[in-house]
Amino acid sequence: MLVRCLAVWLLFSAVGAQAAVDRIALVTLGPGEEYWARFGHNALMVIEDDGRATTYNYGFFDFSQPNFLGRFLRGHMTYQLVAMPADQDLDYYRRQGRSVRVQWLNLNAEERASLAKDLAWQAEPENAEYRYDYFKANCSTKVRDALDKVLGGVIRQQLNGRSRGLSYRDEALRVGYHEEWMYYGMHFGLGIEADQVMSRWDEAYIPDRFAEAIPLIKRADGEPLIVGDEQWLPQLVESAPAGTPRFLFSAAAIGFGLAALILLFGRHRGLLGTLTRSVLGAIWLFSGLAGLLMIGLWAFTDHSAAWANRNLLLFSPLAPLLLATLPALARNQEIWKGWRWLALFHLTLGAVAIAAYFLPVQTRQDNLEWILLMVPVGFGVWRLMRRTSEIKHSVISKSS
Repeated sequence: MLVRCLAVWLLFSAVGAQAAVDRIALVTLGPGEEYWARFGHNALMVIEDDGRATTYNYGFFDFSQPNFLGRFLRGHMTYQLVAMPADQDLDYYRRQGRSVRVQWLNLNAEERASLAKDLAWQAEPENAEYRYDYFKANCSTKVRDALDKVLGGVIRQQLNGRSRGLSYRDEALRVGYHEEWMYYGMHFGLGIEADQVMSRWDEAYIPDRFAEAIPLIKRADGEPLIVGDEQWLPQLVESAPAGTPRFLFSAAAIGFGLAALILLFGRHRGLLGTLTRSVLGAIWLFSGLAGLLMIGLWAFTDHSAAWANRNLLLFSPLAPLLLATLPALARNQEIWKGWRWLALFHLTLGAVAIAAYFLPVQTRQDNLEWILLMVPVGFGVWRLMRRTSEIKHSVISKSS
């Protein structure tokens, strides 16, 4: 029995010796070329006394997991924490041309041991998965939370009271700018929740923002949390812009240009008239599909960032019904009163969208580009349908 106890003691002593931690660093990776890598990445690197370096990476997902697409569409994505040799992990980013910034953390021996133990436990296969959320639980916020836990909450305490006035949308559009479909898709699909003003704590969902913020942190004893900042690899892939690019002017130009086209040629019988009505039909069809998508995301998924999207006021699921007016417009005939009322209803919704944007309400959605694009089109459609009716009645009056 004594021998068995001694053997167990020796085993645990060996494990403890193996797990002795020399240093821990926050590792920030620059953006990659793939769309899922555009936001960049954060990880923790644990270096043991014997020189072995392990990165703990919360950014792994598996396309082959059961029902991956269905879970993604419903907002039930799961990511994993993976532990791997640091040289192997960092070589992957080197080959991708992504920068590596290493910030050494001022942790005492107890804190280093506690953090390393917690990370190793989380990386076990039965514990590795976590429910992913774009803004609240991703590769960067999980690192932030792990550090905040071992430091007794000082990171949250010091960053929650600071803000630069940025919203979740601002940062998402900034880092997604170089992928056009992602940039416009996020701006279109994000709802009111994405326009909350963030604290510096919230900004940590963007890896480079957390890397910028963490040097501001002081430990409970007043010492700085970061004691070394090193650039191990340069950024060779195009980085995100410093500010958030917007397209207000081009949205207004397209919106008013389409309105002018609709009013000038919407009831003409020539080539320009046919082209205008084709564009109009495409707008109505797209509006209907986009409206249904927004309702679906709100009603049937856990993508809370897409809920209560006020672009529903601009892209109506009822818009495809107006396709029935195209033959009458092509023949310059009077439009049925019901369709004119539907066009007026859409224009009224556009006015509500304008009011919701400009009135000093607490939950304003930042969708001015879409307002500038669609409200002029709505006005042009309503005026076109009224004009066909006015012309028809004018002709009848003259003949009588």
